[in-house]
Amino acid sequence: MHSGHQETVTLTYRRSASRLTIFAHVFGVLSFILMLVWLLQYRGGIEYDSYEGYRVFNVHPFLMFCGFIFLSGEAMMVYKTVQATHMVQKMVHMMFQLGAFVLGVVGICAVFKFHDMSNVEDVYSLHSWIGIATITLFAVQWLAGLISFMAPQPEVTKHSLLPWHICGGRTLLYMSIAAALTGLMEQATFQHLQSDREGRLVNFLGLCILLFGIFVDLSVALARYV
Repeated sequence: MHSGHQETVTLTYRRSASRLTIFAHVFGVLSFILMLVWLLQYRGGIEYDSYEGYRVFNVHPFLMFCGFIFLSGEAMMVYKTVQATHMVQKMVHMMFQLGAFVLGVVGICAVFKFHDMSNVEDVYSLHSWIGIATITLFAVQWLAGLISFMAPQPEVTKHSLLPWHICGGRTLLYMSIAAALTGLMEQATFQHLQSDREGRLVNFLGLCILLFGIFVDLSVALARYV
């Protein structure tokens, strides 16, 4: 009787986690589309090697979102979406996170390049402080995961480190979202949005990014019941 009840509870959480993962994908794709519409239609385009500072700057929000939020969130959900062996799942997870870090580094370089072009001080705002802390801790998290879960380790060690690794990933996702939302607020405050329509688009973009993070986090939290 107890076993049957446990199987029912597990199935319920499995179905819940599956639905939440679908919602996460939807809000992630929607955020990506809104980001492109905003940067291409209202902010003048995206080009790292441009002589126009604003086009260089636009590389920053685009790659930071694609890396530290979207790709990282997908990496966290990979155990729910990739039907493969555990080793393949871990490899896909690690490669997604590595890709997220590379995109993040290029995004950071873009904003430093923009600051040099515009003679603007570096790392002066709360947004930049959160961003620098996030990318630094992200690198530490990735290296720790590589050593702890990809290198040969006793199973007891892996089991003891896994909760910390999961909580660290969830924390970094919310730090990335905090950086994104404060960055959008900076843009709305200092760059003077062109119209109320652009303002509403930015608001919806921020809301979709937040909802993506929430559904990713919930799907990861429920995954332990499966």
